[in-house]
Amino acid sequence: MFNQVTLVGRMARDPELRFTGDGIPVANFTLALNRNFKNTNGEYDADFINCHVWRRQAVTLANYCLKGSLIGITGRLQSRHYDNSEGQRVYVTEVVAEEIKFINIKNNIQNQKAEIIKISQEEETIKD
Repeated sequence: MFNQVTLVGRMARDPELRFTGDGIPVANFTLALNRNFKNTNGEYDADFINCHVWRRQAVTLANYCLKGSLIGITGRLQSRHYDNSEGQRVYVTEVVAEEIKFINIKNNIQNQKAEIIKISQEEETIKD
């Protein structure tokens, strides 16, 4: 059997980093992918694909990417199910990312640099 998925899209939200009971990091994120055709209103729709990545790549993704970052992933589809609080069975299909490529990242470092520049400019204004 062959189960491989390759996607390129923008992160629809900041990644959510958490740790399993054994201390293994896992990051959940959603990729927004534009469709290549227009809907009846003449607009392009998007699909939102739930993904997660494990271990070191999870920590790297959480540290360097924010909502809006353009990334590429290669991984596999995985289906699972659980019973919700109302006793209904819920089925989930998601992508388990095995490789991530940063194409154009919006990250905390850029935000921190922008904040430092803004604070420096404000301090100069106050001194004048």
